Amino acid sequence: MDLLRLSAVSFFNTAPLVYGLDRDPAISLRFGVPSVLLDDLTNGRAEVALLPVIDYQRAPGLRILPATGIGCDGPTLTVRLFSRTPIEKTKILAADTDSHTSVVLARVILRKQFGLSPEVVSLNVARDQPHETRLLIGDKVVTQEPAGFPYQLDLGEAWKNLTGLPFVFAVWTVRAGVEVGDLGDRLKRALAEGLRNIERLIDRDAIPRGWPREVARKYLTDHLKFTIGDRQLEAIRRFHTMAHDLGFIDNRWPLDVI
Repeated sequence: MDLLRLSAVSFFNTAPLVYGLDRDPAISLRFGVPSVLLDDLTNGRAEVALLPVIDYQRAPGLRILPATGIGCDGPTLTVRLFSRTPIEKTKILAADTDSHTSVVLARVILRKQFGLSPEVVSLNVARDQPHETRLLIGDKVVTQEPAGFPYQLDLGEAWKNLTGLPFVFAVWTVRAGVEVGDLGDRLKRALAEGLRNIERLIDRDAIPRGWPREVARKYLTDHLKFTIGDRQLEAIRRFHTMAHDLGFIDNRWPLDVI
């Protein structure tokens, strides 16, 4: 197998998926926030990326490698809405735009569960306006949880209640024309090694970021689901269909699964 350049998100939740890949001579690994990974694929900086699933619909010719991914089957802990007033009164969604998938998921849940179509603004311009709800993702939900927001909604749990399905936030995605050889097996082995070294990952990647040990352990072993099977692929398809039907994305290409 030729050297493959992989791009992945830099959050704590990625640590088990890429365990040891930095020592794999067939792989070059780079990190970034979720919103830049599609650019890595389309601009030729990477052949494979742990891509937010909504971005699959934003470029033609992509293929899904269902080896591993980042998902949940109920509460996810790190993708949540925060509000000073009841969620059903939301008029403005101040979104953490690092994750395109989470922003669209929030809009789907708000529309489907509450019948809402709030104005979406960047979290950077949030001003605590009346009925403003914040979407936060990633490590900072745990390590920098904002005070004074009694109304919260875990979007993984809300999706499960709405559809009965797990949710997938990101999955390994391959640029058109790229041969990946046995990469799927390498990724599965990396995950297996990562899960066998949970305490090491917590010491290395969670404690320095401010995670409480027990919260980090529960997050990796309970909240997160890393396998991609038939139900996860069905969930991705359902999410794409809902997002398209509600007008949140322009395309709805079928999944091309390797």
